[in-house]
Amino acid sequence: MPLNRLEPTSGHVTEPLTNLADLGWGPFFLRQLDADEFQASVIGRVTAVHRSGLHVLGVGLNAAIPHFAADHGGETDFATVGDWLLLDPDTLRSKRLLHRTSLIKRRAAGTGRRLQLIAANVDTLFIVTSCNQDFKIARLERYLTLAREAEITPVVVITKSDLADHPEEFEQAAVRLLPGLNVVVLDARNPDEVARLSPWCGRGQTVAFVGSSGVGKSTLINTLTRTERIATQGIRGDDDKGRHTTSVRELHRLPSGGWLLDTPGMRELQLTDVQQGLGDVFADITRLTQSCRFRDCRHDTEPGCAVRAASERGELDENRLQRWKKLVAEETFNTQSLVERRARDRAFGKMIKTAKKNLHE
Repeated sequence: MPLNRLEPTSGHVTEPLTNLADLGWGPFFLRQLDADEFQASVIGRVTAVHRSGLHVLGVGLNAAIPHFAADHGGETDFATVGDWLLLDPDTLRSKRLLHRTSLIKRRAAGTGRRLQLIAANVDTLFIVTSCNQDFKIARLERYLTLAREAEITPVVVITKSDLADHPEEFEQAAVRLLPGLNVVVLDARNPDEVARLSPWCGRGQTVAFVGSSGVGKSTLINTLTRTERIATQGIRGDDDKGRHTTSVRELHRLPSGGWLLDTPGMRELQLTDVQQGLGDVFADITRLTQSCRFRDCRHDTEPGCAVRAASERGELDENRLQRWKKLVAEETFNTQSLVERRARDRAFGKMIKTAKKNLHE
């Protein structure tokens, strides 16, 4: 297979990759290729998404290429950060987008119903919050739902422990959200404390960071990468808020051999197609719903509602119940909206094909 020896277009890698495993390649991806296809293609991983195109890395490959979209059953699937692409060895044009082990997605911010892909093939999702007013259970539940739906291991990272009198209280509140959940409380500026994240950052492992603006994500990433690559800004004293300083989604190579993905702050994280994730994060409520008298019970005033009965007995926290109902309603609305949009797009596509066929007859 021809080897592309290209001039580096990114400062993310300081030494050449010796094999695809350094980038996270494994049996899952290899099984998607036959021997001839493997030999006849250059394999690259998307490490950054810009408005102008994609940045890809591979063995002997470090290049900027155009955006790529695959057609999956009439639906357009755009390559995103973390994806693996097969490239033509001569032109470096994308030929194929490989199936993913995981995918983080959301409904785009605003009033539209477009689905936005955030990252692919992520092993661990670091959900970053802080020991101040930013710590909100409802927001953590959203991120946990997203991680469990995508089959990504979630780890809650609580920063700014040095600013709290009792940081253990924040840790205890997070631990209760999900059985077996890993929670790490630290000072993002302290390398020794940040080193506690190393079990998830080994060679070829990919970790993603999510969290609202001002929680110290950029500081944490700079400490992990041992650089000052990402600009940071302080928080405002009146409301503990900060301005997010990351503008693109991109992978950074860690000294430990792993890959770190930073994502811009998502102020309007809307859930779509996450029924399994909701079932995992709210497993106690999900079990109760199975005992309701009516299958379509709304858990409001219906007779025989096991959920309301548990709340009235004090066995189910009412605030938790209301947060679950809000997320279920949101997920249902967004998913139905996307289904309707996809149906309209398919119908429009068929109409265009029919019109073109009639023109040639």
